[in-house]
Amino acid sequence: MAQMAGVSRATVSKALNGRNDISLQTRERVLAAVSELEYRPTTTTEVVPSRRAIAVVFDVPASPYILGVLQGVLTATAESGFDLLTRLPPDRRSRTQRAVAHDWVGEQVAAGAVGIIALTLPAPDALIDAASQAGLPFVMVDPVGTSDDRMVSVASSNWAGARTATEHLLALGHRRIAWIGGPEVSVAARDRLYGYQAALDAAGISVDPDLIRADQFAVATGAAHARDLLTLAEPPTAIMTGDDEIAVGVLATAHALGVRVPEDLSVTGFDDTPQAAWTTPPLTTVHQHLDGMGAMAVQTIRVMTEGRDPSSRHVELATSLTVRESTAPLRDVKDS
Repeated sequence: MAQMAGVSRATVSKALNGRNDISLQTRERVLAAVSELEYRPTTTTEVVPSRRAIAVVFDVPASPYILGVLQGVLTATAESGFDLLTRLPPDRRSRTQRAVAHDWVGEQVAAGAVGIIALTLPAPDALIDAASQAGLPFVMVDPVGTSDDRMVSVASSNWAGARTATEHLLALGHRRIAWIGGPEVSVAARDRLYGYQAALDAAGISVDPDLIRADQFAVATGAAHARDLLTLAEPPTAIMTGDDEIAVGVLATAHALGVRVPEDLSVTGFDDTPQAAWTTPPLTTVHQHLDGMGAMAVQTIRVMTEGRDPSSRHVELATSLTVRESTAPLRDVKDS
C-alpha cells in the first residue's frame, strides 16, 4: 500500500489513524490506495488487559456541555468498576473511511475497551459499523448526523424543553420571539427548534422564518446572529437559543448594542451549564441532567456488555426550566 501511494509506511500509519501532521493530498492518496486494495487493518488484540474500560470519544473537549456529561461518565464508570479512556476521534474527513474506523476501534479494543460512548460526535456511522463488527457496544449521547438504525442513544427531552421555554416567554407577553439554534444535522438541535415552533403554533402565532437561525453551538454564533436580529427594522423582543454558549454570545451583543436584558430583550438558553448562573444577568435556561446522561450511557454499556438488550434503544431524560433574571414581562412601549 505504501508503494502504491508513494509514501512511507509511517505516513500510511498517520493517515489511517487520523493524524493531522500530513498534508490533505497525501492523506487522500493513502485513502485511495486503501479503497483500491480493500485493505483492512490487522490490529493485534490478543493481549487482554487486566481491567475493562469504556472509551468516551468527543470532538470539543472544552465545551461546558461535554464537561458536564463527562462528569457523569466518570462517576458512573468508577462506581461500575470500569476504567475510563478519553479519546479524540479520527478527523472528520477520514473517520468516514471504513478502514480508518476499523483500525481506530481495534485500537480501543487493544487498550481494554469493552464499549464506546460518543458525545455529540458528527458522522459516526463508520465507527458504529466498525464497533458492531467488533462486537463492541456503541452508545451515542445526543446523536449528530447518523442514519445507522443500530444506534443506541441517550438524550434529553429536547422538544419538550424548548416548548416549555417558549411557553414561558409567551406567558410573559412576548410574541416576536427569535430562535438561534445548532446545526441541522444535530438531532437535539432539530428537536429544540421543533419544540419552539410547536409552542408558537399552539399559541396561534405564525412562525417567522426571518427570526430563525441554525448554526453551530458556539458563543460566536450567538453574537453574530444576535447582531443581525437586533438590527432588524422590527427586532424581536425575545431570543431563544439552542444552548447556553449561544446565549452568552447573544448577551454580549445585546450589551454592545445598548440593548438592555431583560428590560428590552429577554434571552433563554439550553443546558443549564454552570456558567448560566454567572452571566449578566443570570440566564433563564432549560435544565438538562448532563451528568445523568453520562451515567445513563455507562449503565447502557454495562447492560449490553452483559449480553442483555437495553430497556430502550433511545432513552430521553426529562428537562425542566430554570428561571433567572434574563427574562421578564414584555414592556409596553409607553413605559420605555
